[in-house]
Amino acid sequence: MFGGGGGLNPRKMKQMMKQMGIDVTEIDAEEVIIRTEDHDLVFDDAEVTKMDARGQETYQIVGDPTEQAQGELASADADAGADAGDADDTDEGIPQDDIDIVVARTGAREDEARAALKANDGDLAAAVDQLE
Repeated sequence: MFGGGGGLNPRKMKQMMKQMGIDVTEIDAEEVIIRTEDHDLVFDDAEVTKMDARGQETYQIVGDPTEQAQGELASADADAGADAGDADDTDEGIPQDDIDIVVARTGAREDEARAALKANDGDLAAAVDQLE
């Protein structure tokens, strides 16, 4: 990152980043999914770091992803949900966890979050954009 950074003290590095206006936060992520047009990249137990540099948020993911065919993850999640007695899913098939994320991110009511997720085919980012 910085030339010859092998001997750079981590505390000194944090201090330098703070001086540059960069705030670094570790995120305790259980799973990270990157959805592409052709496949999904699934990171289990990934190390996720969020860097906020003057309002511009950047996420760094470190881990070994598994590549899954498009839709394979959704069917595996549906099977797991069926095994769990569908406790987390609403009547529209939108997971309660997704609704909670949209509510927390936007401050919208639960029914508004559910409607936005349904209108955007369950796409969290699109639902958040719609409500912000």
